[in-house]
Amino acid sequence: MTSFKYAAKKPGGQTVEGTLAADDKGQAIAELRRQNLVVIKLEQVAGDKPARKAGGGFFNRSPKVTSDELVLFTRQLATMVGAGLALLESIDVLGSQAETPGLRQVCEKIGNELRGGSDLSSAMETCPRAFTPLYVSMVRAGEASGQMDVILERLADYLESSQALRREIKAAMTYPVISLVLVIGITAFLMLGVVPTFRQVFDGLGAELPGLTQFTLNTSAWLKENWYLVVGGAFGSFAAFTAFKKTPRGELLWHHFVLRAPIFGPIVRKIALARFSRTFATLIRSGVPIMGTLDIVSATAGNRVVSNTVDAAKESVRQGQLLSDPLAHSKVFPPMVTRMIAIGERTGALEQLLEKIAEFYDAQVKAAIKSLTSLIEPLLITFMGVIVGGVVLSVFLPILDVVGKLSGPS
Repeated sequence: MTSFKYAAKKPGGQTVEGTLAADDKGQAIAELRRQNLVVIKLEQVAGDKPARKAGGGFFNRSPKVTSDELVLFTRQLATMVGAGLALLESIDVLGSQAETPGLRQVCEKIGNELRGGSDLSSAMETCPRAFTPLYVSMVRAGEASGQMDVILERLADYLESSQALRREIKAAMTYPVISLVLVIGITAFLMLGVVPTFRQVFDGLGAELPGLTQFTLNTSAWLKENWYLVVGGAFGSFAAFTAFKKTPRGELLWHHFVLRAPIFGPIVRKIALARFSRTFATLIRSGVPIMGTLDIVSATAGNRVVSNTVDAAKESVRQGQLLSDPLAHSKVFPPMVTRMIAIGERTGALEQLLEKIAEFYDAQVKAAIKSLTSLIEPLLITFMGVIVGGVVLSVFLPILDVVGKLSGPS
């Protein structure tokens, strides 16, 4: 058995802390759920070694499914539940037709939990690498309302929208990344493989070399002798930056910088606002309580600055204030968003207005990414031309100078 330290919320909103013993993290979450607690934080007690199961600890980790598989799984489960099939039967069918071992293991684990008397949300909590807290909370809301098929359809729509946005971003960033790698590769090839071969030629000419050529030759010689310093420095800097970014202060500073960065900052802000609005609207429409919704929205914001703002707003809501009031005083949420949230709170149409906000920022993100791609392409071409052209020009300048002298009047 392993000891876990937890922080959770009671139905009334009070935060409780303590420790419990369980075989793994999934079992600990399920046990807290049976006590009607909403898990905020759960971590293994330092120095306590987890219990080993047959097959080794690595292979006993919770199975994982891809985002595409999760969308299809959710859509099919919604269809079967809506058609009147029992949950256990639906899970067994999905497991039997699963094409990947991960999804098959997830279905088997959920099926075993259901046979043991657990509800679907508790069963899904035992697979934290497959089902996020947002997913589990919406399933739990579906169990409470008796509209499981409707909730699953909304969840599938949410997952598809989020996935489409991620796909747009990845597609837009693929070309710049590949182009940058090619530029670095071509430059390294020229500086380490081509330029050194011309040094002997230039030494044989005995002529004074232009400043650009001399600089290129010196740089090439230094890189060839100290390439390991360049590679090691790059990897070391990346590792140090990654480690710093994982600290609470480093993560906060990095997320502040990302939001304020030129060109990319506005896009990141719009992505965060779109995710906030869509997640909030989906959870509220599905019947998840406001405090639980804010907990999940904070955890899934993807940006620590946004999460801190939502956490501060949550405390204000607990004290009886409207959500729009603390959000309006923050520098993260634009006036348009806070005013629409305020109108939604007063008219009872909060989820509809949040969906409108999400749709607006989705369109804004797509337009911004398209414009950014159009801007990056000529910049990369210009950068490549300057770097590669500069190296080639520096190599041929002395040769052209010698040829010019030979072809001149004798």
